[in-house]
Amino acid sequence: MKRLWAKAPNLLSASRLIAAPFLLYLAWTDHPRLFLALLAITLLSDAVDGFVARRLHVASELGTRLDSWGDLVTYLVLPVCAWWLWPEIIRREALFVLLVLVAFIAPLIAGLLKFRRLTSYHTWAAKALAVLMSIAIFLLFIADIAWPFRCAVVLLCLSAVEEIAITLRLPELRSNVRSYWHVRRQHPAAPVGNGEDTGARNDNT
Repeated sequence: MKRLWAKAPNLLSASRLIAAPFLLYLAWTDHPRLFLALLAITLLSDAVDGFVARRLHVASELGTRLDSWGDLVTYLVLPVCAWWLWPEIIRREALFVLLVLVAFIAPLIAGLLKFRRLTSYHTWAAKALAVLMSIAIFLLFIADIAWPFRCAVVLLCLSAVEEIAITLRLPELRSNVRSYWHVRRQHPAAPVGNGEDTGARNDNT
């Protein structure tokens, strides 16, 4: 039983990978209510897997990676499904949908270019925005209320800028970074020059 509980966070993260093809199927076969129900369960698993891991003291690098892969697959599948189910809304919100994709993919590309691996910072801003974006998505698709989604997209872009800044600042890849401010405290910028360089320049002048 203890082993099963220890695996619970990883199973929650992996469930998002398993749910992806079912989300695609429900959208393709035009079942919006079932799609939204499964999406709600999927997003809820994203909200609780990290909390469960911390409470059970079973946080691991594997769990962090599974969480990141689950997020990646979910947010890549979601625009496709939304296009099949609510094409009018997606056409109207095309700019904001594109910004979501850019804001999600750009930090990953920055991490791949520097570290050759997917980043999984799970910053405070990213966690808060996951909740905000989830609420905004349901308001958009159920009630056709767009302004919370648009506001969440703007904040998501700012969060993406923070993650790119974290990647540029970190000397080596780390997981579960709270914020750029914490990284800056732990890794202050190196001085522009040192005493030896100054001396060498003085000798050459």
